[in-house]
Amino acid sequence: MTGPGTALVGTSGWRYPPWRGTFYPRGLVQRRELEYLSRQVTTIEINGSFYSLQRPESYRSWIEQVPRGFVFAVKGPRFVTHMKQLRDVQVPVANFLASGVLGLGPALGPVLWQLPPRMRFDEDRIAEFLRLLPHRTEAAADLATGHDERLDGRALTVTDADRPLRHAIEPRHPSFRDPAFTGLLREHGVALVLSDSAGAWPVFDEVTADLVYLRLHGQGELYAGGYTAAALDGWAQRIREWRAAGHDVVCYFDNDMKVHAPYDARALLARLD
Repeated sequence: MTGPGTALVGTSGWRYPPWRGTFYPRGLVQRRELEYLSRQVTTIEINGSFYSLQRPESYRSWIEQVPRGFVFAVKGPRFVTHMKQLRDVQVPVANFLASGVLGLGPALGPVLWQLPPRMRFDEDRIAEFLRLLPHRTEAAADLATGHDERLDGRALTVTDADRPLRHAIEPRHPSFRDPAFTGLLREHGVALVLSDSAGAWPVFDEVTADLVYLRLHGQGELYAGGYTAAALDGWAQRIREWRAAGHDVVCYFDNDMKVHAPYDARALLARLD
């Protein structure tokens, strides 16, 4: 790696009723919330893709609402991570990639794979999953052609250009504190998510790729606690250090319940600027 890395900061999702009339100006119509937030932060994590397969027109609509240079992370489906727990998932991953993800074009950032807290580390299973993940958008388009009949007539299996495609995994079980796991992530160039969850889940603080992926779920209270000025200063310093070492950094605030996330994201961006 040569030269400093980039740093992008934003929120996990953007459609939250408590934000309306507080962070979002009173009277702002819901369809313009993404447009508004994308002018306040530099990246957003798409959450809807975790709950169900989206459609190409949705991804295309989102890209039209954000400024040039904006980046979306996309959360992999819970069918892959929570229901199948990464077992026999080639077709489900193909379905996810065919659902419109590639329609984000240059705004497509990393793909997040969030594992359930009950899922334990299984070296063979993780290795097989990591071998499946495409690291270029052309490879993702090729894999997407293997979708099943549920995507017939609504699949997007082409990319406008061949670009790098990065992945990050967020484990939530302590058994992943295994050198074999971090070794596999390094071998495949996949980031290990550093997740701050008010003690709800283990903290995995190890760089395994050229990407550092942060998820800040709340200080002191999961999904609800706001970050103090001192805490934000600390995260800003760590991001500067990662960047100086040549790593790209993405950071998403998920403390949305009490409308802290967008304000904390803006405050961290101001410190980095």
